[in-house]
Amino acid sequence: MMKAMMALAGLALVAPQPAFAAAKKVKPAAKVEAPQNPLTASAQRIADWVADSADNRALPYIIIDKPAATLFLFDAKGEQLATAPVLIGIASGDDATPGIGSKNLAEIGPAEKTTPAGRFLAKFGRAAGNARVLWVDYATSVALHTIPPGNPKDKRRERMLSPGIDDNRITFGCINVPKAIYGSKIAPMFGKKGGYVYILPDTKPIEAAFPALHARPIASSVNAPATK
Repeated sequence: MMKAMMALAGLALVAPQPAFAAAKKVKPAAKVEAPQNPLTASAQRIADWVADSADNRALPYIIIDKPAATLFLFDAKGEQLATAPVLIGIASGDDATPGIGSKNLAEIGPAEKTTPAGRFLAKFGRAAGNARVLWVDYATSVALHTIPPGNPKDKRRERMLSPGIDDNRITFGCINVPKAIYGSKIAPMFGKKGGYVYILPDTKPIEAAFPALHARPIASSVNAPATK
């Protein structure tokens, strides 16, 4: 009688389960690490040289490919930790104007707004307004830091996030990087002893910026991908 009444009410009959029955354990899905963005051909050449020669002297280092407007971050052991877009100097060029470090921003001409190429020992220090920045080359006032507060018309954040690289040239020569990578990785890694920054050239041959590469022939240069 009870079964008939439950059937009329649309209730399903389910066999009772033991109170002590354990719930089935679900195996957690394996964590899949996101692959690092591949290095450009020029950045790979620098990375290989640094790793083989220990040129970084057991310090973390950054490779900045200016033609690709991209930063590649490595720890002291040469493991690539992160990749990020960067903003660099408006003018294409690989040398800083002599004496530019003593000029006010208003005195710097358009052709002088370059990010110099080469190898630099970078350390944290204070800039104007007591801002803490990673000085790449203190003598020429070239630093690596996040996007500064400034003229909204520059649209620096939009330029950094855009898919293209043609609009990544906007600074007076400094290197602007995303806040996330700066705060979580660069600042703690470079905070105590500093590290090296290798900036690839715009117009010079790469060997001119890094003479040690003269002794390292390019492997498989025919099939090497071009920088973006």
